[in-house]
Amino acid sequence: MDSSRKIIHCDCDCFYASIEMRDNPELANLPIAVGGSPNRRGVVATCNYEARRFGIHSAMAAATARKLCPDLIIIRPDMEKYRQASLLIHQVFQNYTQLIEPLSLDEAFLDVSECSQFDGSATRIATAIRTEVRDIVGITISAGIAPNKFLAKIASDWEKPDGQFVIRPEQVSSFVAKLPVKKLHGVGKVTAARMKRLGLENCSDLKQLGQEKLCEYFGSFGERLYNLSLGIDNREVQTERIRKSVSVENTYAKDLPSLESCLDALPELELQLAKRMENLKGSYQVQKQFVKIKFHDFVGTTVEMISPETDPDNYRALCEQGFSRGDRPVRLLGIGVRLTPAADSSNAEVEKDQLSLGLEY
Repeated sequence: MDSSRKIIHCDCDCFYASIEMRDNPELANLPIAVGGSPNRRGVVATCNYEARRFGIHSAMAAATARKLCPDLIIIRPDMEKYRQASLLIHQVFQNYTQLIEPLSLDEAFLDVSECSQFDGSATRIATAIRTEVRDIVGITISAGIAPNKFLAKIASDWEKPDGQFVIRPEQVSSFVAKLPVKKLHGVGKVTAARMKRLGLENCSDLKQLGQEKLCEYFGSFGERLYNLSLGIDNREVQTERIRKSVSVENTYAKDLPSLESCLDALPELELQLAKRMENLKGSYQVQKQFVKIKFHDFVGTTVEMISPETDPDNYRALCEQGFSRGDRPVRLLGIGVRLTPAADSSNAEVEKDQLSLGLEY
């Protein structure tokens, strides 16, 4: 008999910034961001809630963030420190389940369906995890509890920061019906605007339109939209995530003025990429090589080619092709590979129905 899954999505609150405030309590009530220098085209990786009140957000140019908040304190990232904190957090997760799917250093899905602690209550397990992370790591974490990954991820954002939100199986239909379409994964600004023109404001509108019409308007994505409008997400928590690509990129303090200067920058990028790929040997096969270019006016282009290896000559050829599309100074240059799992790597996803009712949450 199938039983309802109990999924927890754990998401640290402004992770990098929280670690910095933990280590320097004097920063706690000041607007801070973690990222690159505003004088060297840096980008905000994350910021605390004091900074967010000024409209600052991740991926914003640091120079723009400083204009919005002249008193903004910008701290250079310390990735090793953040990785160590992430390891401690994952040790807490492992006290409750081995079914953990990391999404990044600061967030993960947990399947606690078979956990016997706290009488199997996912709500109480999430509370215990958040308490342990606060006591051991010294930062706060928010959690969403639901019968599937789609709803758990949405729920974790519902009571941020330092909160948790539960969507019980019997609440799925009523919760999803009112959910705005812009909350659905895969619905970006363009799709959301198109939905608005079609009068599709929330999931009940998607459900009413029906799967056939959704597929007519949105292609294969229409079926996924229809399932989400019913609260259905059959994806299991994957303890081994399949990587689709690996890449490195540099944003330069001064524009690379010519094709020759771009070609001269490739060897350093190739060394960075080789180091990043060391841990993937035997698990993945290279399928394609690609080069990413962003010109000084922020117009970007990506060029790729089928290739079973990381051939430097291919990167040079791709760089020449990409540069010719703009033929102007370059602010960002990146290289990477598209990957496919090695033949002996078995990461197939198994789908199950998880919307049975009646278990304690």
